[in-house]
Amino acid sequence: MSDVVSERPVADTGVEAPVVARLSFLDRLLPVWIIGAMALGIGLGRAIPSLNRHIDAIQVTSGTSLPIFVGLLVMMYPVLAKVRYGQVGAVARDRRMLASSLLLNWVVGPAVMFALAWLLLPDQPTYRTGLIIVGLARCIAMVLIWNDLSCGDREAAAVLVAVNSLFQIVAFAFLGYFYLRILPGWLGLSTVGIHLSLWRIAQTVLIFLGIPLVAGFLTRTIGERAKGKEWYETRLLPRLGPFALYGLLYTIVILFALQGHTITSKPGDVARIALPLLAYFAIMWFGSFLLGRAIGLPYERTATLAFTAAGNNFELAIAVAIGVFGVTSGEALAGVVGPLIEVPVLVALVYVALWARRRYYQTPTAISSGGSR
Repeated sequence: MSDVVSERPVADTGVEAPVVARLSFLDRLLPVWIIGAMALGIGLGRAIPSLNRHIDAIQVTSGTSLPIFVGLLVMMYPVLAKVRYGQVGAVARDRRMLASSLLLNWVVGPAVMFALAWLLLPDQPTYRTGLIIVGLARCIAMVLIWNDLSCGDREAAAVLVAVNSLFQIVAFAFLGYFYLRILPGWLGLSTVGIHLSLWRIAQTVLIFLGIPLVAGFLTRTIGERAKGKEWYETRLLPRLGPFALYGLLYTIVILFALQGHTITSKPGDVARIALPLLAYFAIMWFGSFLLGRAIGLPYERTATLAFTAAGNNFELAIAVAIGVFGVTSGEALAGVVGPLIEVPVLVALVYVALWARRRYYQTPTAISSGGSR
């Protein structure tokens, strides 16, 4: 989303500021902005019945209209400009954390979401597919905020975000095809109505992740060389960050404008989509936190491991759902519900993490490279 929490260390005064107060104004009220965008979209859809025809007038690629194409790129670019690509190699020093993170993000996380989607939405193939796509889109944005608020290891989080960003380019399409077509067939589950092309998924990921990934990498590289890392982190990123939220809200407005009637006629659908998401966040966060303790990670890295495993890249999930299934699809709606649920849940989990630090980590842990507070 806006992702504008300060990167500068906070002085240790011995008194932690309330978690919500440490969020930026935009991020603090993110659920309010999303609900407002939904309402605005529904209102526009009712006021302008021909809106769908106007939006689809210019097709760019993957069946995506120009207004949606622009919104999705604007949504993704600030997120990927924040990634610290040059630090990917540093995480190799802690192989326990790297191996655990890869296992949780690319094996356990998608499998858990697949199971929850089929268990809780057996009669809703479009929403179920949308949630499986969410499970494949590993977090590369908001996790930096949750990690910072929970006093996690900033450098480790930055490295894991970079690893996830690069891994998604390679793995997303194959995992998507596996979980949506191959695995259901092996398990004897129905795939009626799901028409997927591996190339279509890969093409969508390459466009909506690849383009902003290259742009983000070039922005960081050129910006740091021209003005220095401190200027880039403290001056440029706070200006770029809010555009991710603007792009998300713009996309939500269009999405709900085009399918507002379906949404208002089935209000229970949003609640049904929210239920597996709530279960997913709880399972992934608590399971990851317990794993971090079990393998002997200090609190800072345990918190980082938990939040990087529990969070999801809803920007990419929405982009893929729209690019593959269309802006009016149930898959796209499932992606949009994600950040509405994620923000309050993970804010609550920040409080849980801080409580666990006081309860189970009574002696100061070693300050890791990059500095936790």
